[in-house]
Amino acid sequence: MMNNYILLILNNLKKIVFLTGTRADFGKIKSLISILDGQSNFEVFVFVTGMHLQKEYGYTLIEIERCNFKNLHTFENHTHETTMDLTLAKTIEGLSSYCKEVNPDLIIVHGDRVETLAGAIVGSLNNILVAHIEGGELSGTVDELIRHSVSKLSHIHFVSNEDAAKRLLQMGEMQDAIFTIGSPDIDIMFSEDLPNIEVVKEYYQIPFDDFGIVMFHPVTTEANEMQTYAQNFVNCLLSDHHNYVVIFPNNDLGSQFIINEYQKFKDNSRFRVFPSLRFEYFLSLLKNSQFIIGNSSAGIREAPCYGIPIINIGTRQQNRAIHADIINVGYDEESISESLKSIDTHQVQPTNNDFGNGNSAALFLDFLKNGAIWSVNHQKQFRDL
Repeated sequence: MMNNYILLILNNLKKIVFLTGTRADFGKIKSLISILDGQSNFEVFVFVTGMHLQKEYGYTLIEIERCNFKNLHTFENHTHETTMDLTLAKTIEGLSSYCKEVNPDLIIVHGDRVETLAGAIVGSLNNILVAHIEGGELSGTVDELIRHSVSKLSHIHFVSNEDAAKRLLQMGEMQDAIFTIGSPDIDIMFSEDLPNIEVVKEYYQIPFDDFGIVMFHPVTTEANEMQTYAQNFVNCLLSDHHNYVVIFPNNDLGSQFIINEYQKFKDNSRFRVFPSLRFEYFLSLLKNSQFIIGNSSAGIREAPCYGIPIINIGTRQQNRAIHADIINVGYDEESISESLKSIDTHQVQPTNNDFGNGNSAALFLDFLKNGAIWSVNHQKQFRDL
C-alpha cells in the first residue's frame, strides 16, 4: 500500500520554486537547481531578487542566466530606504504574487538572508511546503535570528551536518523532517571542473602572482560604527605590502561606508576591486590565494577546506564553527596590522570538514524522490526533547 502511495506521489509533476537573493546563496543552491532542472518529475522555477538585480553589486543575474534554467523570474525588492524590514515586506509581496501564478508544491530557501525569511513566510502562510537549506547553524548578529526564524517557518530541513540537525531538534523540529545532505558548495569546491587559476586571472585581468582576498561585510547590529570600522580596515590594507583581490560587500545596511572607503584603492596597482565574481572563479582564486581577510563566511567555511590562512575581523562570525587556526582580531588598526605582519608565516593544514562529501546534490535529489518528504504535514508540530 505504501509503495503504491509513493509511486502515485512521484508520478505527479512537482513544481518547485527556488529563491535566490545574493551571489552567496546562489553558489550554495546552484548544483541543487541544476540537478532538478533536468528531471522529468520536477518543474523548477527560480525567483531571482535582491543583490542579483543591483548594478552596483555586479548585476549577478547575468551569472544565473548563463545556467540556462528553464523558468526564471526577476523581482526588484529593494527600496531607496534599503532597510531590512521594508525589503522583507516588498519581497513577500512579489513572491506571493508569483506563487499564485505558479502554484508550487515546494519553496526552497537557503541560509539567513531577509529574502530567505520572505520565502518561508510566503510558503508557510499559503499552505505551501517550505524547505530550508543549511538551517540549524550559528550565524552571529541578526542573521542568526533570521536563520532560526526561517527554520521554525519551514516544514523540511536539508542540513549540513549532525550538529545542525541536533540544534533543530532542540528547537522542537521533527526528526523525520530533517535530512542531512552536507553543504552544497562542497560539490563545487572539489569539482574537477573548476577553472584553472591562469584562466581566472586572464578573465579578470589580475596581474598578481601572489595575492590575498578581501571580503568585508557590514554588521547590521553595529551599523553606527561601520564607517569607522571600514576606515580602519582600509587604512591597514593601504599600509600593508600584499597584493589584494577585493570583492564588494553584501548589500546590508552599512555597505555603502565600505564601498566608499574602497574608492581609496583606485589607481593603486596592488589592488583589483570587483563588485562580484563568478562563484567557480572565486573558488579558484581562493584556492590559490595567500590568505583571506575580512569577515565573510568564506573564511570560516571554504578557506579552511583549502588550507588557506584566515584573518577574521570583528564579531560577524564569532559564533560560527571554527575549523582551522583562524587569526581573530578586533576592528582596531593595531590588531589588524599586526595580523598582516605575521600572515606570511602562518601555516594552515587543510581541515577535514564536516560539511559533506561533495555529493549534496545527489542526496538532495534522492530525498525529493522519496515520497516521505511529500507527505510531511503542512501543519507544523513541536516535538519536546
